[in-house]
This record gives sequence, C-alpha cells and structure tokens, in this order.
Amino acid sequence: MANSSIANIFAQTEDNSLATPGINRATIFFLIIIVAGLSCGVASFIFGHEAIYNNTREVPWGMLISTYAFWAITSTGLCIYAAISHLFGGTKMAIVSNRMVWMSIVCIMGAFATIGVEIASPHRMLIYNVLSPNPTSNIWWMGTLYGLAVGCMIVEFFGIVTGLARVAVILGTAGAVAEVLANSCLGGVFATLPARPYWYGGQLPIYFLTAAFLSGAAAIILFNYLAFKIRGIEMNESVKAAVKSAGKAMALVLILYTVATFWRLIMYYVGGAELGRIAAEALVNGPLSINFWVLEVTVGLLIPLILIILSRLEQIGMMALAGIMILVGQFVARYDLVAGGLLVPGNLGWDNAPTYLDYVPSVFEFGVIIGSISVVCFGFLLGERVFGKVFEQKEH
Repeated sequence: MANSSIANIFAQTEDNSLATPGINRATIFFLIIIVAGLSCGVASFIFGHEAIYNNTREVPWGMLISTYAFWAITSTGLCIYAAISHLFGGTKMAIVSNRMVWMSIVCIMGAFATIGVEIASPHRMLIYNVLSPNPTSNIWWMGTLYGLAVGCMIVEFFGIVTGLARVAVILGTAGAVAEVLANSCLGGVFATLPARPYWYGGQLPIYFLTAAFLSGAAAIILFNYLAFKIRGIEMNESVKAAVKSAGKAMALVLILYTVATFWRLIMYYVGGAELGRIAAEALVNGPLSINFWVLEVTVGLLIPLILIILSRLEQIGMMALAGIMILVGQFVARYDLVAGGLLVPGNLGWDNAPTYLDYVPSVFEFGVIIGSISVVCFGFLLGERVFGKVFEQKEH
C-alpha cells in the first residue's frame, strides 16, 4: 500500500515531456561520470591518499577542499533564497523556490561526495561526530550543522511534494538557519588559524556568506534557464520575473563581493603579518596571479557585471551566461583562497625554505572534481524529470 502511494505521488510530480532519448542518455552519461570520477577518490582508500592526491605535509589541503567549499557555499545561497521566498511569500522568486530547495540539496550532495573521498576516514567522522562531539571545534559544528541542514531540506522537499506546506516552511526555515551557521563555521575553520595569516581574522565568515548570496543568485538564474532550454519552450512571464529578481540580487551582491575581495588584498599591504602579505602577492603577481586576474576577477567579476548591465535584466540568456561565469569565478576563488593560505611556508626565512611551496592537483583530484560536477548535473536532470510538475507550482 505504501509503495502504491509513493508511486502515485511520483506519477503526479513527474514531467513526461522530459522522457526523451536525449535526456535519458544525458542522465546515464552523468551517472557513468559520477562512478568513474568518484572511483578516483575511492582509489585513495586502496592505495593511500598520499599516493593518489598531491597533498603533502606542508600543503595538507588542496583543490578537493576548495571544491567542497564551493558546493557547500552555493547550497547555502540557494537555501537562503528559497527560505526567504517560502517564509515571507509574495516575492517574485517564490515561483522557482521549489527548484531552489531541490538544487540546494543536490549541491550539498556534490559537496559531501567531494569531502567523503578527501578525508582518510569518513566513517570515523560519522561515528565519532555523534559519540565524541567536540563543541569547541569549528569543524565539528560545520559537519553537524550541514548534516542538520540537509536533513531539514530533505524533509522540507518531502513536505513540498506531498502538500504539507506548514511542515515545509518550518523545516525550510530551520534548514536555512542551519546552513547559514554551517557556512559561518566553514569560514571559521580558516579564520581561526593564527598560523595562516592570510586566513586569520573575522572577515572570512562574512566573506563566505557574501559569496553564498552571489553563488546562489547565479545558480538560480542558470538552473532555471537550463530547465526551460532542455524542454525547448519559452520561459513564462512569472519565471522571467523571478529570474530578473535573482539578477538584481546577483548584480548587487556582485558589486559588494568585488569590493570585499579587493579590500581583503589591500589590508595585507597596509599592516599585519608579513606571511599574509606574501600570500596576497601570490595572487597579485605570484604563482596564482593568472588564476586571480584572469579567472577570478575578469571572468568571474568584471565580464559578468558588464553582461548584466548590457542585458538590462531583460536578456535571460545573457544573464545565464553571466551566472555561469560567476560560478566559474567562485570555483577558482575558493581554490585561490585555500592555496593562497597554504603555499607560503610557515617557516619562511628558516632552513632555506622557498617563498612558495609547490602544489599541482593530481589527475585523480581532477577526476573527483569532475565526478562532483556530474553529481550536480545528474541531480538537476533527475529532479527536472521526476519533480518537474512540483517546480511549476504557482501556489506556495
């Protein structure tokens, strides 16, 4: 009886217009890439992390940590926008808020997939997070709050699908609060390390929250644009209004984030620890300068701002292009942040230490990253196919 009820729910929510050979092939393709990509991470448990990844004792974190941060921050942004739309109602973005909830879940799954194969003993994290909690640890709070957030969002989405609006609103609000706190603790993991002056200080938790609003708005525009593109239909006026509203938020936060980015660099040149300034110089004219000036600044900030201005918030395709460029820039920005704080040796000036340590992600690390991207692509297509009618609901 229960199975028939679940089948009836799915029958009412699935979008049969996407039951096409092309969509099916794309979904299977991304599923295969997930298996192949994450198998690169699984290999680290067989052959050892030190043999598979290019992390060292001096550079213990790498691109997998930055990828985890990118997906977690994007998930936070989507969750916040969805909670605001559901909680207050009457907002233009309410029409696409159900899709935001789903994609927030999908993005955090991409983050969990990445971190799950990055740490050496993920099973211990799951066990001792409960059996031996450490409330003085930012990492403990981050893991606990993200776990709580994803649980709330899954129950929230179940409430949306089954029509339990009150449950959805309450759990959605709780999930958004948990995501904001988890995002803050993620920034705190970096910001409370005095041995790394490039990270140390109270600005990173707020900086990460600003990045969440920016990535979330960009993801809203991109995913809604793709949702109508794969259906081959024109975006209706209500969704256009929602995308334009997300575009306004994206433009505003883009300006704020750009200002915050350059002030973070300027502060290292007017005081503070020398190691912090040397790390900043890695971005300005050092080994990370191409990443910073070409991908993070030009591709991720300047060109999107120009595209938003040229679009006048009317050209949805141009706004979607700006959105994907912002997400690329944010991905690189997370890597630059992690690498910038680690490439400067803590013993600089002693024992003939180099100014900058070497770190290049391995083929296996890139494989895991491609796998995590495929998790999000697969989740997007699966959600559009199975819950397409839920995403079209006009009443919230």
